[in-house]
Amino acid sequence: MPPTPQSAPQAAPGTAAEPAPPRGAPRATGGRITILLVEDHDMVAEAIRLALDRTEDLRVVGRSLSVAEALAEAARLRPAVVVLDRRLPDGDGIAAIAPLRAAAPGARILVLTGEATPAVAARVAEAGGSGLILKAGNLTELQDGVRLVAAGEVAFSKGLLGGALDRLTGRTAGLGATLTPRERETLGLLGDGLGTAEISRRLGVALNTARNHVQRVLEKLGARSQLEAVAVARREGLLR
Repeated sequence: MPPTPQSAPQAAPGTAAEPAPPRGAPRATGGRITILLVEDHDMVAEAIRLALDRTEDLRVVGRSLSVAEALAEAARLRPAVVVLDRRLPDGDGIAAIAPLRAAAPGARILVLTGEATPAVAARVAEAGGSGLILKAGNLTELQDGVRLVAAGEVAFSKGLLGGALDRLTGRTAGLGATLTPRERETLGLLGDGLGTAEISRRLGVALNTARNHVQRVLEKLGARSQLEAVAVARREGLLR
């Protein structure tokens, strides 16, 4: 990775010298995706940190050992992604998703767990989490998961996504305003499992425009994530 020019030195995250980003926005660090790691086991945390930091586009900017520490650090560091252990000394990681999103509104939450079921994956999605990765998987899966959620996509370990969708389909939630033809097209592409970048290419629109279409779909379906939007749409007969 090329060295940072001396004319524009990077200040440590959270210091007074660092330019303040827009209110609620994640802090940028040399173009890398900033990560807050919430893991109370030292060996596991160190292995994860090394795996993420050795890439050119990811950087762990802080580590917390508990929910309480994570809330304070998320507000201070404003990371792009919080990699969150499911079981922490002072509480359940999934229950901490909503408070973490309130503390750092721009952050995406990726939960790590030793074992999980589709019901657990559905809980993560309902709480506003962006993904659930099994610790039994490889570190490349975690790296890719961080990139996906940072880009506004969802990342669930194999075998959990379909079951989570089935569970979420049973929720009671009404549709919002009628979807426009372009929003229905966007929803169909979400239902095919496409991410925002691919939707942009398929629709022939700019990436930001595609993101806006996806966001409006979520709002009109009363969904907090792309996963939940697809589940609601299936229940309402908007997708087959």
